[in-house]
Amino acid sequence: MTKSIAYQGVRGAYSEQACKSAFPDYTPVACESFQEAMWMAESGDADLAMIPLENSTAGRVEEIYRLIPRMKLHVIAEHFEPVTHCLLGTGNATLERLESVASHPQALAQCHNTIQRLGLQAIAKLDTAGAAREVALEGDPAKGAIASRLAAEIYDLKILQEHFEDVQGNTTRFFVLSPEKRVPPYRHGFPFITSLIFQVRNIPAALYKALGGFATNGINLLKIESYMRNNLTEGSQFHVDIEGHIDADAMRLALEELAFFADEVRILGCYESHRFRCELEEK
Repeated sequence: MTKSIAYQGVRGAYSEQACKSAFPDYTPVACESFQEAMWMAESGDADLAMIPLENSTAGRVEEIYRLIPRMKLHVIAEHFEPVTHCLLGTGNATLERLESVASHPQALAQCHNTIQRLGLQAIAKLDTAGAAREVALEGDPAKGAIASRLAAEIYDLKILQEHFEDVQGNTTRFFVLSPEKRVPPYRHGFPFITSLIFQVRNIPAALYKALGGFATNGINLLKIESYMRNNLTEGSQFHVDIEGHIDADAMRLALEELAFFADEVRILGCYESHRFRCELEEK
């Protein structure tokens, strides 16, 4: 039986391309929202979900960090997908005839300077491939879309300009989510990442004290994101990605110290570091 992986967007979305790159034997399932894609995995209607976290040019996807604390899924992997934006138009469109360009706000942000240089009106849509589909349906040569080469093929659109993004090497990081907890066995010297969320207590230097155990145990903190809870008087909640395996002695000691200064510590997942990180270090 073929397994499935849910993503947000319509056919041709960059998330679908990420699904095909990371899990070529899985069937991608399009969903209208990130929440629906995550819910499909939680309910068992999909085996996995592919969810974008951040982009090297436009930064984090705000909605995802709001959904993560409420989800029941486990992070079992990360995936980095190179993003090559294409400016798409109808068969009779030209750069000179184009007046507006539509896409997801993240894609518009990643192409902001190029859009401004061409004097185009930027129009925000729910997703990149959906914008491409809309251009194909309307057939107006004055309207374009920023989307993938895959979307151009699916919706029979002309690529007016490839590499439309402002910065070359544009890359999106994804979480692969599963209803089942999967932790790879610990191997000394092998690169792992542990992702977790916690809430600091509302006391002076709470974050400094909570993270101190990672510093004293020689553990590298890869990233940290903050959330405000519904009650503004409560301590802030944080998402952190840490270099290391949860079964390593140093990590166990650091987590013990974290629990002493923080509340609601929750391990989202422990997974292998993606090869993209190693390639960056080699460069």
